[in-house]
Amino acid sequence: MMNTSKKLPPNVYEIAAWVAAAIVLVFVLVFHLLPALLAGLLVYELVHMLTPQIAKRFPTKKPSNRAKLWAVGILVVIIVGLLSLAGAALVAFLRSDAGSVTVLLAKMAQILEDSRKILPTWLLDHLPADAHTFREQASEWLRSHADELQVVGKEAGRATAHVLIGMIIGGMIAVRDAVRMDSRKPFARALATRGDLFGDAFRRIVFAQVRISAINTTFTAIYLAVVLPLMGIHLPLIKTMIAITFLVGLLPVIGNLISNTVIVVVSLSQSLGIAIASLAYLIIIHKFEYFLNARIVGGQIRANAWELLIAMLLMEAAFGLAGVVAAPIYYAYIKSELRRRELV
Repeated sequence: MMNTSKKLPPNVYEIAAWVAAAIVLVFVLVFHLLPALLAGLLVYELVHMLTPQIAKRFPTKKPSNRAKLWAVGILVVIIVGLLSLAGAALVAFLRSDAGSVTVLLAKMAQILEDSRKILPTWLLDHLPADAHTFREQASEWLRSHADELQVVGKEAGRATAHVLIGMIIGGMIAVRDAVRMDSRKPFARALATRGDLFGDAFRRIVFAQVRISAINTTFTAIYLAVVLPLMGIHLPLIKTMIAITFLVGLLPVIGNLISNTVIVVVSLSQSLGIAIASLAYLIIIHKFEYFLNARIVGGQIRANAWELLIAMLLMEAAFGLAGVVAAPIYYAYIKSELRRRELV
């Protein structure tokens, strides 16, 4: 029997909430507040995930809002502290000699220059003439994308401040939600629903992508740190490549292209055969990863890879690098809204 039930048309509060949500999401990208939004959502979602676990481990016969407030508040402080320490450790590693991205780029430039004699002519036409040209092109790219790479140079301090403030705000909202009584007015309820849907989209996309990136990084680390050394092949800057693989792996699809390029170029320092073997291994890994992506990310938002790619392409054209990062989350949120109205 066919289901003839229909959703009621949206009321004025829902329409106003949709408009407000759209304005806020565009405002976040235009004014470079995406790091703050993502940091706040990360703390908020982690608190909500861990709070039930703590409640199970420390049951009480006389629960009170004050006790719950203290418990959630301490949890927020711990999460913000751990995330801050992890971020500081990552920045320190990437600035050290062992993990410096600058050193990696210089090494790649030197490898490309030294490998010109063994590379086919058709490939040489697409490579920089020498290491100096490579560094000039890399510097020019960085200058042209300075506004997008907010963690570079003068923007690093502001981006760090945005992240810290975002985490604090996310923690404060999580504490308030833990003890609040639902007494919102209609418009506030409609806005809260938009926030819940966006938070759910963030949780499904980001946590799924972290799982995929961790799996990809594990297999890559096994290849770089175990398989190649057992064969007597020792690549330089292995720790840096593993760290970059995980970080760029948080970006669907294009992250793989970035990490693969770095690994294959560094593999050229040994021989063309090793570079080809590295490329073949990475292709096999990412075929497996695409299957995981379709099962995990695609399953979470019921979207195909080509849908995410189109969303990322359009968002990059409109907002640059920040648009690429935000595209999967924004797209998942939009699909959630459409599914809620039974439109897709």
